Amino acid sequence: MNYKQITFVSLISVIIIVFIITIFIYLPGNDHKNPDLVETTIHYVSHISEAHQKVIDRFNNKYKGRIQIETINLPFEKFSTNERKELLARFLRSKSDRIDVFTVDQIWVPRFAKWALSLEKYFNNEERKQLLKSGMQTCFFKDSLVAIPLYIDIAVMFYRNDLLSEMPGNNSLRQKLIKSISWTDLINLSYKYDKQSHPMFLFPADNYEGLMCMFIEMMESQGKSLIEYSELQLSSTEAYNSLALMVDLVNKYRIAPKEVVNSKENETYNLFLKNNGLFLRGWPAFLTEYPKLAIENDLKTKIDIAPTPHFKSGKPVSVFGGWNLMISKFSPHVEEAILFIKYLLSEEAQLIMYQNGGYLPINESIYENELDQRLLFYKQLIKSGVHRPFLENYTKISDIIAEYLNKAIKKELSVSQALMDAEKKISNENIEIK
Repeated sequence: MNYKQITFVSLISVIIIVFIITIFIYLPGNDHKNPDLVETTIHYVSHISEAHQKVIDRFNNKYKGRIQIETINLPFEKFSTNERKELLARFLRSKSDRIDVFTVDQIWVPRFAKWALSLEKYFNNEERKQLLKSGMQTCFFKDSLVAIPLYIDIAVMFYRNDLLSEMPGNNSLRQKLIKSISWTDLINLSYKYDKQSHPMFLFPADNYEGLMCMFIEMMESQGKSLIEYSELQLSSTEAYNSLALMVDLVNKYRIAPKEVVNSKENETYNLFLKNNGLFLRGWPAFLTEYPKLAIENDLKTKIDIAPTPHFKSGKPVSVFGGWNLMISKFSPHVEEAILFIKYLLSEEAQLIMYQNGGYLPINESIYENELDQRLLFYKQLIKSGVHRPFLENYTKISDIIAEYLNKAIKKELSVSQALMDAEKKISNENIEIK
């Protein structure tokens, strides 16, 4: 072997040794840690449920000595989605490096994109294909990947099986519920139900985004989107029908109690549980997170799930929700933040979130488990899911419309006047629809 060959072999050996030592030192869970390695703290802003915390604890234990996740908790119980949105925007506007990773409602992505790091180079096509398309569709702004879905959400209707069993023709009713009951059939059912003793149908009708979700879903059930060809459709027959029905559910048919006009999700869930409601509009995590509010310990076993109602002349649809992960462009710890996000997307973490918190997985592979009947239900429901508009100014438009929808349900304005006033205000404030 000549000198050049010896040198080459030696160089290759050194590279291999350095590589092995590097892997040995930085391998997660290795007990032989570099004593000079400084632990990086990642600040994570989100709603931190027990399920979230379990995942974070797993990550912190796995990367102990290297990365530590510190949470800034904005719980749904204390902050509405609108309040969380404004708090986050105010903080990021200051260009502070005290936020690394944060979660946003799907429809906030266009608004928060200016403060978020582009994730294009961190997630290849193979990694993206492993995530639900309905979630990934919400993660782009101007054709750039700026977010990654943490979990998908889709509107559902819960019902009390035990109370339903007491009603005549309950087997036939269950068959309708499985496929999505029409609003007409639900209203007709109300004439056979003692609404004075227990509320029949509860939905969040306060002035906030949750009300918009139901309004958009009702329009889509009739084949009309809120925005078409960059034009608001508030003057359409479908918009009128949707709001008119919301008003009538509370004031004419009285299948929803008056309290819903001041109730967001959590307040509505409480009303349903404490007053033995029959039907409830909600989100999947309700079954896992909120039965602790119930008076009866076994109430969870009495609650079942169905698609949301639809217009008889239309089609069953369910509006998507869900929360996405973003990295602040001011974060000094991008590589560690990416590692944390990739762990959140792992099957291990996603199963913890689903099994302990009811958060629907974003991984395609998890839905292949046909032994889980509830997941099969969601898998089918996702096929009929509809998104809210992805616009940079959607949240401004939504805030205005929700205010006037709420006024109509409170009977402060007629249906026509509320829709007209909302459209006029959006126009007067020169809010672009693009």
